Amino acid sequence: MTAKNSKPATAACADDRRSFMKTSAFAAAGLGIGLAPASQPVFAAAIKTDFQGLQAGEQMIPVGDFQMPAYVSRPAKAQGALPVVIVVSEIFGVHEHIADITRRFAKLGYLAIAPEFFTRAGDPSAYGTIAEIFTHIISKTPDAEILNDLQAAVVWAGKNGGDLKKIGVTGFCWGGRITWLAATLPQVRAGVAWYGRVVGNKTEGNPLHPIDIAAALKAPVLGLYGAADEGIPVASLEQMRAALLAAAPTNPAAKASEIVIYPDAPHAFHADYRASYREGPAQDGWKKCLAWFKKNGVA
Repeated sequence: MTAKNSKPATAACADDRRSFMKTSAFAAAGLGIGLAPASQPVFAAAIKTDFQGLQAGEQMIPVGDFQMPAYVSRPAKAQGALPVVIVVSEIFGVHEHIADITRRFAKLGYLAIAPEFFTRAGDPSAYGTIAEIFTHIISKTPDAEILNDLQAAVVWAGKNGGDLKKIGVTGFCWGGRITWLAATLPQVRAGVAWYGRVVGNKTEGNPLHPIDIAAALKAPVLGLYGAADEGIPVASLEQMRAALLAAAPTNPAAKASEIVIYPDAPHAFHADYRASYREGPAQDGWKKCLAWFKKNGVA
């Protein structure tokens, strides 16, 4: 991963939605792919992973009678079953940055799947602010539905060249929180959560948060956070560490989980298409992510 820093970071994934939009070239399938500038440009430093040696594009994953769109990348000439990584997006849904991340994993030999979990609720790019996305999309997308969709993606992977003994999950912002929750599923071997909130208000759709499920983890999670993240105070991360420590004597996954905090890094420091991108923490986090999956039997 190579890129250079651009402008000072914006606050978080709670930046005004108008600074980032995804196009809807594949709206008919419910999946929008592209980066389209609105009030601010997408940064030229955004990493672009080519398609050489890959098969990558949109797929439909059955979830009961529902067809869930997903962006899927894999090596074009794979031999044998592939390790699987489910990539969970930010609140903006599956856009080109998320698609690019799947291609980065595919270049390394993974079957990488980015489900569009928000399709039932609508298209996040139809709304101009973070508040609107939360009101119209996030609040209508309960955790139970997400975890069911994620399990459906795992089933699909097993029928399409994936190794069900090697399942990893990684996610960003909203997807980082989901990654912690996904680590309670029996199919998951390891998770890497990028700046996902660990505490929060409990609602009908979000009855539990990461801090509540430390003892229920079935897979170890690596949490990657920035000390300058205004939306995720370091104090909350220390609470999560304490919850993992309390669960450790009876839960090997909690004991093996780790939280890394990068000094001065803001929220969304891995998002190379945004001003919040920080090359050093992003590259180090990516290396740690890959090493984590290898250490825990996903690679």
